[in-house]
Amino acid sequence: FSDMFPDFHAPDALPDLLNTAELSGKAERFDEMILCLKRLIELDPQLSVEGRNLLSSAYKNVSAPRRHACRVIAHLMQKEEEKGNDSQVKMLKECRRVTEKDLVEVCRDILLLLDEALLPNAEHVEDKVFYLKMQGDYHRYYAEALVGEETQKAKALEAYSKAHELAQSGLPPRHPLRLGLALNFSVFYYEILKSPDRSCMLAKEAFDHAVQCTAGEAGR
Repeated sequence: FSDMFPDFHAPDALPDLLNTAELSGKAERFDEMILCLKRLIELDPQLSVEGRNLLSSAYKNVSAPRRHACRVIAHLMQKEEEKGNDSQVKMLKECRRVTEKDLVEVCRDILLLLDEALLPNAEHVEDKVFYLKMQGDYHRYYAEALVGEETQKAKALEAYSKAHELAQSGLPPRHPLRLGLALNFSVFYYEILKSPDRSCMLAKEAFDHAVQCTAGEAGR
């Protein structure tokens, strides 16, 4: 990302980095937002809740348009293939190649941060679950970009499974992070592993636990 914005210089002080990242996000300058957050992580890899959320938001806003583009191109390719329009299919394949490459680069960037800085320095259960969920998400997006990429599927499953196990033992059933993890894990089973039964079971389990927790508190 630094190569894309050679004239942008991130601040040096931690509070200024966090503030600049937040302002960049509001201005939808997400690449510059990421530069600030990466500099922040270099100085202190134990992010605050605010820092964590900004990191998640920045990479989500950078990856989401690329994921959407991949889906649109795949749909268009299918339609042109059905028509037998080989010239259009050829052009769309090149568009897909470039778009998938962009998405893979984003995934690699955040996964490197998670592997080398954020997860090794995470001390609290909530931090670990948050970063493992992110790890699962971006291995999932990587697998979306490269259909049939079994390594990314396996890594996503491993990260989600670790996060799920930690969340089950260390976070309340109604905790937003635990519920969000259950949702994304179920999407992974449904869309990537093509296992709708397991997907439904995960989602139902999370919902039932949250309802039971609510009912238990109401009955006190």
